[in-house]
Amino acid sequence: MTNNIEQQIEQERELARNACDASGANSKECAAAWDAVEELQAEASHQKENKPQSSFENYCEDNPDAAECRVYDN
Repeated sequence: MTNNIEQQIEQERELARNACDASGANSKECAAAWDAVEELQAEASHQKENKPQSSFENYCEDNPDAAECRVYDN
């Protein structure tokens, strides 16, 4: 899924560059195109934050005293 959103970001970047070249760097079209890029980047970041837990992480959450789940700070 992350790969798909990265492709979308690249496509939107290309569209933004084209919009800025055609309309000028200070145009509304250019600003709107880069806003779309920023929104996709924010979504990609949000998806990375909310990645599902692995089976092992679920097990350790349910069994924090299990030997496999112990964390040692040196």
